[in-house]
Amino acid sequence: MYGVTRSGEKIFYDTKQQKTLEFIYGTKIGRIILKVIYRPFISKVCGIFLNSSLSKFMIKKFVKKNNINLEDYEAEDYSSFNEFFTRKIKNGKRNINSDDNMLISPCDSKLSIYKIENDNKFHIKESHYCVTDLLDNAEISKEYMDGYCLIFRLTVDDYHRYCYLDNGVKDKNIFIKGVLHTVNPIADKKYKIYKTNCREYTVLHTKNFGDVIQMEVGAMIVGKITNYHDEYTFSKGEEKGKFEFGGSTIVLLFKKDVIKIDEDIVINSNNGIETIVKMGEKIGSKIICK
Repeated sequence: MYGVTRSGEKIFYDTKQQKTLEFIYGTKIGRIILKVIYRPFISKVCGIFLNSSLSKFMIKKFVKKNNINLEDYEAEDYSSFNEFFTRKIKNGKRNINSDDNMLISPCDSKLSIYKIENDNKFHIKESHYCVTDLLDNAEISKEYMDGYCLIFRLTVDDYHRYCYLDNGVKDKNIFIKGVLHTVNPIADKKYKIYKTNCREYTVLHTKNFGDVIQMEVGAMIVGKITNYHDEYTFSKGEEKGKFEFGGSTIVLLFKKDVIKIDEDIVINSNNGIETIVKMGEKIGSKIICK
């Protein structure tokens, strides 16, 4: 399994991790284990450990395994693994495209895009999702028919802070309780992870892209979502929040005829390949009505 960079380079994912997840999600014994480990109380216990000084020993091995360049991040003597995991990147290491007409990625991630069909559904491999189920709100979901769903999948090697995609004003955050499956595509073959996982969303009333729904999805182990603001006036590129340990996902919903996604991302998604993107980089543009 691999993703593709914007320059066309293939980046292969951790094969050992893939095999472990295939065992957990693809075998009867694995699914018995899964019933225990995806429960929120397991994440709470893990969170206590990862926030303690006892977890510091994990940092060095994690950096080496995931080839993380610590020179890109603000230097700190981290007091716990989670403090390291939510580390801040240095100014200038993520350039925010400031052009009002350009759509930016809110995070470092592996990006896939899906058309929301006229029955309010989008299709991820073998799974069919209804926007109503995703939001648990039938009224709002109607507004996004024939629009786009963008899924930004963060893995453990990514920068786990995320930003606002435009200038605007946001509504309050709405939290939906759930479990904590991995957000790896392997899990989606058995479970509708964007329907069952813990998640939080808000409506962003943006200056250039209309009303955009942004949803953060928690994932296996901890997957804690920390959004800094409730109702709030925000600026493009301003930090919106962060995820604690675990792979996580951001979902963006756009209305019909609002955005045009960059061609390379469209081609990759149509071929079932994720595009590797960085926070602040251009991924599309606003459709300008003449």
